Amino acid sequence: MAFDITKHTAVDQVGIEERVARFNTRSIKGESKSKVLKLALSMIDLTTLEGKDTDGKVKQLCQKAMHPFADMPDLPRVAAVCVYPNHVKTAKQALRGSNVKVASVATAFPSGNSLLAIKMEETKWAIEQGADEIDMVINRGAFLKGEYQKVHDEIASIQSLCNEVRLKVILETGELSSLDNVRKASEIAIHAGADFIKTSTGKINAAANMPVTLVMLETIKDHFIKTKKMVGMKPAGGISSAKQAIQYLVMLNETLGPDWLNPHWFRFGASSLANDIILQLGKEKFGSYYSKDYISID
Repeated sequence: MAFDITKHTAVDQVGIEERVARFNTRSIKGESKSKVLKLALSMIDLTTLEGKDTDGKVKQLCQKAMHPFADMPDLPRVAAVCVYPNHVKTAKQALRGSNVKVASVATAFPSGNSLLAIKMEETKWAIEQGADEIDMVINRGAFLKGEYQKVHDEIASIQSLCNEVRLKVILETGELSSLDNVRKASEIAIHAGADFIKTSTGKINAAANMPVTLVMLETIKDHFIKTKKMVGMKPAGGISSAKQAIQYLVMLNETLGPDWLNPHWFRFGASSLANDIILQLGKEKFGSYYSKDYISID
């Protein structure tokens, strides 16, 4: 059946909230907890997207990406470092020889309010600088006006530039008003060619939450059932504790299954999460918590 951009699957909000409540009761102990926390660490996109970013700050972040904590050299590297396009080359050089990806935001991040031609130029430039991944934002104003075809076509236009570069499409779910809109925006992004769908920019207070993420996971699941094509998921912003990360991974496993339990198909956009995971892994390994002062903030 052809994709109808004017329609979408309605969301059972009560059902979503009940399922999330069950996920929030889950916990993992002992050796299994350490394995899950190391997996979560390997799924993080360390991010710096500030007006005061410098080459030095980006290099420092890249060092943390490759070596999260010197006292535990067995920790996995994170999945990616995410920066503005003008810092891509610096990050690429700093990460040379590692398997850590360089992601770049683009398309007038974080607002998405710009001409398509400018969005495409920015995307092309980020790729030319060496970006492995592009994190684009949708035009929420167009979406909320019902201009769904415009939103779809902009995503498809950016995807046409990406080739081997993976495209993460940020919905900024905190501005979409309802779970039904989250579902529709997810469907549009997937149909337009997103390799990942992502909740948030991290620039507004309403960031990732479990009901929104579950709706997006269910959209990915339904797409996979119909097409056998996998799409990745990235909740971003607002996830700061190891306990939350475990609950998200339980939800991921029970919704999409073990094939998605790796950094190729799931990411956390939550830099502060890395520090809490390191603290928890230190507790599991050494029996007591490190002081936060021992761990770099960036």
